Amino acid sequence: MLETLYESTLTSLPLLARGKVRDIYAVGDDHLLIVTTDRLSAFDVVLPDPIPGKGAVLTAVAGFWFQFTRGIIPNHIADLPLEAALPDARERAQVEGRASVVRKLKALPVEAIVRGYLIGSGWKDYQQSGAVCGIALPAGLRMAEQLPEAIFTPSTKAEVGGHDENIDFEAARTLLGSELAEQVRSVSLEINTRCAAYARARGIIIADTKFEFGLDGDGRLVLIDEILTPDSSRIWPVDSYAPGQSPESFDKQYVRDYLETLDWDKAPPGPRLPEAVIARTAAKYREAQARLTDTKEK
Repeated sequence: MLETLYESTLTSLPLLARGKVRDIYAVGDDHLLIVTTDRLSAFDVVLPDPIPGKGAVLTAVAGFWFQFTRGIIPNHIADLPLEAALPDARERAQVEGRASVVRKLKALPVEAIVRGYLIGSGWKDYQQSGAVCGIALPAGLRMAEQLPEAIFTPSTKAEVGGHDENIDFEAARTLLGSELAEQVRSVSLEINTRCAAYARARGIIIADTKFEFGLDGDGRLVLIDEILTPDSSRIWPVDSYAPGQSPESFDKQYVRDYLETLDWDKAPPGPRLPEAVIARTAAKYREAQARLTDTKEK
């Protein structure tokens, strides 16, 4: 099992940024090394306790889905092995299994969120207005109920410590331009449809998820960041799902539910997590990986 990594300390590559979960390094002018750490953020706050092995799970799951969706849209994974990007064996050992070499692209300023079920902020919006991000929904839907069809509900992208904000599709048009906004919506819904069907056959419900996109040098749309991981999606087991209640989950909702029991204002610094919550969360991430990628849980 990989050692826990809260923060990478590579010195042979320039550090460009530390996100909520990922550390990003420059590899020449055209590539990046993305190191997925074991940090966990909840309510947009990075918590002080890592989840052992989480970064490796996210890297493996995202890598699986990037391969799965290559026929729909190109992605940012580069044709450059880790050994070439990070020749120093000691530094490579620190990040092996949790590092991805990717093409350097221009990221779009919008997160593409697809919701197939009514939960989270979407459920709160629906209770207040009968709509989610300006999209009217049928009356009488219950918490966690499957929507008649998946909906595209974009948001802005916040810096570390900030909060993403839901926007309607017209605002996305303003930020991206009409043609690109339409393309992002169309491909996001297509990815979700295909991947949700695959996951459902393996006992997994993808309730909602977010995608991120960039543009290459020729202006072509490319899938970037991560895809359909337990960090970027709400993932539920089919066998215990029932509308009208908050479902059991394989994602960090378990941690969110614990944090909701605390007297915490959801502002930094985040609270420490009990060992039992850390262990249970790590197990949920590993099980999601095993189910989605047809691997044996170790």
